[in-house]
Amino acid sequence: MSSITRRRALGVAAGAASAVAALAQAGPAAAAPRAAAPAAGPDPASFDEVYQGRRIRGGPAHGGGHHGGHHGGGYTVTVDGRELHVMRNADGTWISVIHHYEPVATPRELARAAVRELRGAPLVPLTLG
Repeated sequence: MSSITRRRALGVAAGAASAVAALAQAGPAAAAPRAAAPAAGPDPASFDEVYQGRRIRGGPAHGGGHHGGHHGGGYTVTVDGRELHVMRNADGTWISVIHHYEPVATPRELARAAVRELRGAPLVPLTLG
């Protein structure tokens, strides 16, 4: 069985001292446990408007959506009467098949972003085979 050497004891003490100094410089917030990301809240308000000449609507799904509201958390968005497949992220932001890599805060913003991205082209329904 080996005994602890003076060199090893000094190394452990120096490492512990530098860790304490780093925490002291970072402040009390660094040592506190981080809060979890806020959970997605209730569905946003319904909307119905004409944006850049396109009719966009959004509201709670009533079982008639493409996926029964599974990914959208029970919320449906349409562009000119055609469903825009939407998904709600764990942090409460929203994405769609058209605007997948740029999450936005609300389905209304998502519908507007889809209209801009479509540039006048019709929305083609998502079909899963």
